[in-house]
Order: sequence, then C-alpha cells, then structure tokens
Amino acid sequence: MRSRRSPNKSPHVERDYLRPDEANAVIQAAGRVGRQGRRDQVLLRLMYRYGLRASEASHTKWTDFDLRPGSGPKTFHVRRLKGSIDSVHTLDRDEVTALRKLKVVSTSPHVFVSERGGPLSPDMIARIVERAAETAELGFHVHPHMLRHATGYTLANEGTDTRLIQDFLGHASIANTVRYTRLAPGRLAAVRVR
Repeated sequence: MRSRRSPNKSPHVERDYLRPDEANAVIQAAGRVGRQGRRDQVLLRLMYRYGLRASEASHTKWTDFDLRPGSGPKTFHVRRLKGSIDSVHTLDRDEVTALRKLKVVSTSPHVFVSERGGPLSPDMIARIVERAAETAELGFHVHPHMLRHATGYTLANEGTDTRLIQDFLGHASIANTVRYTRLAPGRLAAVRVR
C-alpha cells in the first residue's frame, strides 16, 4: 500500500495552495486523463471556482443547481460541511453548459458519481486531483484542499474584501479567512519603515 504524504510536507513546495495558473493546468489535465474526463474536469472546476472541499463536492446533488432553461441567472446552492455556512452562487455560462452535458447522461441524484453509480468518495476525488496534477506536470504533490485554498488566495490577491471571502467560502469565523489576506501582494505596500 502506498503511504500518503502529509499535505503540507510536499517535497518541492512549501505552500498549501495552487496559483491560478497551476489550478487551471490541473483542471485542464483532468479532462485528458481517465475514462470520465468531462466529469473530472467539471468536478475540479467547481471545486476551484467555489472553494469546495472534497466532501462537499462528493455530496453535491442535482437539486443544488438551478439549470432550467429560460431567463435569469443559473445558480448553485453550496451546501457547506464542517460547521461552515451555506451560500448561493451564480454559475458562469461554461459551467451551466458543462453541467447540462453531465446531467443528460446522469441517472443519479448526485452530480459526481463513480462508474458504479454512487457518489464519488473524497478519497476518489483525491486520486482524481493527484492524477490530474501528475498529468499537468506540476512537480509536487497536490491534494484537493489546495484547490479550496487557491480560491481564497485568488480572491485575496484580486483585492476582494475579507468579509466577502469569508461569505464566499462559508467560514463561520473570520479567523479562518484572514490566512488568505496574509500573503496578498500589496497588502503591506502602504507600510513603510522610516
């Protein structure tokens, strides 16, 4: 049995998040490997764009989405776990298109299912992420939670207010959110030693 490396003890990287270019490389690679490339690519895209934990992605159901044709925004009700707060997000057009393609062939109430028809387990999601990262040739161990952290750091780097990041990720306490602003470029630009 292969021993699983601790997420923070990766050999070539000392950070626990992916930069946007790395996250997007992993997402693109997911579409090129395995028998369920479309499913895997949509899975990782949603994990990155909405900061989903692997367990939250595993529990995602079709009823969490409003994909009905017609006017109005298409939404995603994110059911957060681990004491976090649920939120509703507006989907991008590419997400709606990809989800509708998955739904056409789905017979399960869950969005991300195994070939046996059950929801993907967090362990299987971890294997999908690892395989995609290897295909993307990032050169370091990647785990699913790095996509969630990538979301937080990306929002902070774009100058998003810390309270909005807190709401976006569903953190019950802002203490869990401030970690993302700590590394934001320009955060200390106004501070000068005289």
